[in-house]
Amino acid sequence: MPVNIRGRSFLKLLDYSPAEIRYLLELSKDFKRLKRSGVPHRYLENKNIVLLFEKTSTRTRCAFEVAGNDLGLGVTYLDPGSSQMGKKESIADTARVLGRMYDGIEYRGFSQELVEQLAAYAGVPVWNGLTDQFHPTQMLADLLTMEEKFGSLPGLRFTYMGDARNNMGNSLMIACAKMGIHFTACAPKELFPAPELVEQAQAIARENHCTVRLTEDVDEGARGANVIYTDIWVSMGEPDEVWETRIKLLRPYQVNGDVMAKADPGAVFMHHRDGGHGPSLRVPPVGGLRRGREPDAHHQGGDLRHTLLRAAPSSLGFTFQSPRVLRDAGRFFAENLSLTWSA
Repeated sequence: MPVNIRGRSFLKLLDYSPAEIRYLLELSKDFKRLKRSGVPHRYLENKNIVLLFEKTSTRTRCAFEVAGNDLGLGVTYLDPGSSQMGKKESIADTARVLGRMYDGIEYRGFSQELVEQLAAYAGVPVWNGLTDQFHPTQMLADLLTMEEKFGSLPGLRFTYMGDARNNMGNSLMIACAKMGIHFTACAPKELFPAPELVEQAQAIARENHCTVRLTEDVDEGARGANVIYTDIWVSMGEPDEVWETRIKLLRPYQVNGDVMAKADPGAVFMHHRDGGHGPSLRVPPVGGLRRGREPDAHHQGGDLRHTLLRAAPSSLGFTFQSPRVLRDAGRFFAENLSLTWSA
């Protein structure tokens, strides 16, 4: 069945079908091959996007800017102090102003409601670079990393250890359910995802012949896992007062050599940040891992470049004619960027 995501915002994976997510992953692979082969793919020249950041980030900003430049886009970065959004201007006013000047808006900040409001009023596609509830662009990078490591996604066993009610826990649960991956959240009960979201994920998982389960038992969570994934101790924006309590609560869920030994022999460890070997980085220490089992985060970081703006090209507007090898890439651009497609 044809996939059409023309003009669509990318706010959370709940809004996208497995076929649409698969489409974005295949296009990401195409662009990754073009990049590595040195083939120019500046299909979006004369288009402009704005990166609206309320939370700063090294990887997200760099990935969006590099991907945008690769595609020929003009990219404007607005840091937390460079916008009047929510201060002298309402969210709706900011969305309308930016929507008149730009062909797409990326938002990275706190409130999921805010990014939804931007999408409602902007009149152009909006892409969620992270909110407190969801992180869908990171999910594309993670899914691509897993597929490249294992060859396919359905049937994999994925365990997330840590604060399972944060944006990463929520998003990974939905991503796995959508793509046929067995998902386990291994966390203290106080940090389980919201029950209503779990029920929604379990219903999606049944449709895709996989499972979603929660456990407080580290041995049970790690047993037979193909992927073990963790996150930082405390999410950005949370008060310093929670640090001591949170670390004490999550210490038993630290990923280390003992935990990885319980996983499948071919298991990989993943983290959405490149480093993460000590509390100074606000990342659970990852010690005692053999070379072959060190974090795939550097690989994920590279994949961010190829995936973050692949939800963008299918939203913007020109006539694209492509040789057969670029056919899917052209169709993707045409659809998301309101382009006329011919092959």
